[in-house]
Amino acid sequence: MATDLQRKLQVCHGTTKMRRKTIQSRGFSLLELLIVVAVVLVLAAITIPHLLRSRIAANEASAANAIRQISMAEVSYSSTYSAVGFAPDLATLGSPAGACTADVTHACILDSVISSGGKDGYTFFAAGFAAGGGSVNTAFVASSAPQNFNKSGVRMFCAATDAGTLRVKQGSPGATPAPDVVTCMSYPIL
Repeated sequence: MATDLQRKLQVCHGTTKMRRKTIQSRGFSLLELLIVVAVVLVLAAITIPHLLRSRIAANEASAANAIRQISMAEVSYSSTYSAVGFAPDLATLGSPAGACTADVTHACILDSVISSGGKDGYTFFAAGFAAGGGSVNTAFVASSAPQNFNKSGVRMFCAATDAGTLRVKQGSPGATPAPDVVTCMSYPIL
């Protein structure tokens, strides 16, 4: 009889151990999962601002490069169409959708993305100006401003007739690109 009781205790004791093992091997505890989630959130909080700053820097570099391209396109347009001088607007430097045949209204110098007036979170502007009421545009301005201040960029860029020197100014919410040569010349040189 003692042997039956011992066997029953061993069997009962063995199943208890088995149940404990299955409970322990089910997965992670709630505390472990909370720790992992907290670590992921801390890492995200550290990296997201850096990613946003790098996106702003990339957008600003793209805008500065586009202003340089517009400035070179203005000089090219002026030498090609000397009776007009500098292009009267940004669209004149670009091309219509599809194939492009260069003429005084569409010079096909800039790609259609920049000549449409927006790229990488920036708005672009270009215009030629005739001095003293003349018919030939003897001055130009090419400028840009961020579309969403502090999200797509924080600086405004421009270049004017003075050999296309790139100028930069700290932007502000709702700012527009420099509309004329005088405004652009007030920006500090980059």
